[in-house]
Amino acid sequence: MGKRRQERMAVEIKKVLSQIIQDQIKDPRLDFSTISITRVDVSNDLGHARVNFSILGEAEQQDETIKVLQSAKGYLRSELAREIQLRHAPELEFRLDKSIEHGIRISSLLEELRESERDK
Repeated sequence: MGKRRQERMAVEIKKVLSQIIQDQIKDPRLDFSTISITRVDVSNDLGHARVNFSILGEAEQQDETIKVLQSAKGYLRSELAREIQLRHAPELEFRLDKSIEHGIRISSLLEELRESERDK
């Protein structure tokens, strides 16, 4: 399978999953404003897709969101297959990506340093 096809499929899966999560999942435990899919990695045979997502919020909210996504995995996979018109949808694996939180924390630390430098 070509690397280019893998990349195109990863981009398409990211776009479609984002849309499905936002429009079709009606779970009250899910806050759509705090979830973002950061990256999708697809295996060579397109049989597996590792979906990295970020959740802004407390650890409790993150755990709850992970549970919701894990329980909706079958539905997301079937809707993904229908939207992209795939005969065999990839098996989805969700992973929490803390890079956005880490970036926000670093930015706030840098801002604190700048303010302390100005005060001196």
